[in-house]
Amino acid sequence: MNDSPLQSALREWRRHLTHPATLTALGSVALVTGVAGPFGTSERLTVLPRLGYWAVLVLLTYALGALLDQFVRLRMRRFGFWPRTLVAAAATGLCVVLVVSGVTYALLGWRPDGVAAASFVVTTFSVGAVIAGTISVVSRQMAPTLPGTPQPPRILNRLPLDKRAPLVALSVEDHYVRVQTTKAEELLLMRLSDAMNEVGDTPGAQVHRSHWAAWGQVQSARKSDGRATLTMTTGAEIPVSRSRLDTVRKAGLLP
Repeated sequence: MNDSPLQSALREWRRHLTHPATLTALGSVALVTGVAGPFGTSERLTVLPRLGYWAVLVLLTYALGALLDQFVRLRMRRFGFWPRTLVAAAATGLCVVLVVSGVTYALLGWRPDGVAAASFVVTTFSVGAVIAGTISVVSRQMAPTLPGTPQPPRILNRLPLDKRAPLVALSVEDHYVRVQTTKAEELLLMRLSDAMNEVGDTPGAQVHRSHWAAWGQVQSARKSDGRATLTMTTGAEIPVSRSRLDTVRKAGLLP
């Protein structure tokens, strides 16, 4: 059986976190901050302990922030980009405060109080939230390619990287939608109507109350006893309801 949405999100998080580009970026940030020694760590720690301190801090905060971002995307799929970004930024800011406080106390025994504690919390939360929000916005702006280039359906962003390919069909299974691509299939916890809203410019239509089909992936169509069936390039057969026959005819798939 295919992974649940939560398992898919965790797999995507692990893949992203262990990607060479991610590890290189985190290592570079840890090295720079370890050498520079910001926030008074240059006075409190010598070089090697300082490098270790910032390596632990950078890795933990980024890993937890990325995990929170995946969780927010999973739980807030029906909300817009900005609500998701604000929630993810706030959650990441809080996460950074807790992690930095715990690591700093464990390694340095430093525990601020009074005004220093309030200033520490506000500053750390703000830095974590701003960085998380900036990453989301920049990633969104970098997503489009050349003007006029067709963008892949948004629903593919919900799939693991190895399953992303041209969309073939969407089919309802209980409370899930089975997304079929030319590479594989994946079950997503969502309604068919929401899934169809994310097919983008992919030519196709709902051909049955439980099925959507991409016209470009129809290998053949046959009609018998007033009912029609579409055979897709993957070999899957999609039924066409009587009320949707005209839609299939207009697409040129039936006489």
